[in-house]
Amino acid sequence: MHWQIETLTSIDQIDEVIAVEQASFTNPWTREMYVSELGNRGVSFCFVARSPVAGVVGFCSFWRVLEELHINNLAVLPDYRRQGVASSLLLRALREGAALGATRATLEVRRSNEAARMLYERFGFTIAGVRRAYYTNPVEDALILWKDGLRG
Repeated sequence: MHWQIETLTSIDQIDEVIAVEQASFTNPWTREMYVSELGNRGVSFCFVARSPVAGVVGFCSFWRVLEELHINNLAVLPDYRRQGVASSLLLRALREGAALGATRATLEVRRSNEAARMLYERFGFTIAGVRRAYYTNPVEDALILWKDGLRG
C-alpha cells in the first residue's frame, strides 16, 4: 500500500479533494460545498487517501445521521484506480460510521458505473431502488444501494 487514510480536517486540504473530484465526476461538487461540509462536524465526515509522492489520491465523504450512514462521494484519481484505494476508503468509512452508531449505509451510483457497483456489491450493498434522471451531464438514473448490519 502506497498511501495512508487520514481524516480531512482542514480547509487547506480541500483543494486536493477538489482535484480528485474534478478528475472523477462530470458534475463535481464545488469548493464551497466541501467547505460547508467541513463545518458540519458531527454529521459530515471525509477521509482522504494520501500518497507521500502524489498527495491526495482519493477520498470518501459521508454523513452520519442517526443510525444511517450516507456515502456522498467516493473517488480515486485515474492513475490510482484498481489498486485498493477505494476499498480502503470505503472500509474506513463503514467502520467509522458503525463506531458512530450507524447500523446501515446507503448511497446513489450511476446506473452505468459498473466498476463502482461491483465495488459496493463486494461490500454487501444491494440495489433498493432507482432515482430517475438523478444525475446530469449526462442525464442518467441513479441506483439506490443499501447495506444493513453495520457493526461498531
